[in-house]
Amino acid sequence: MSCAIVGLSRCAYYYQPKLLDDSVIVSVLDAITDRHLRWGFPNCFNRFRKLGSYQ
Repeated sequence: MSCAIVGLSRCAYYYQPKLLDDSVIVSVLDAITDRHLRWGFPNCFNRFRKLGSYQ
């Protein structure tokens, strides 16, 4: 209701900004590639998503 009065959409009100620093992502990907040397991008990406570290 209050969003309609101000003219702001609900998704803009609840927006959460992404990480400003990619150091967490880099460290997790480094750990994955150090452990699994022969993995390509699809395998690393799937493992990264399973770990849930992207949030």
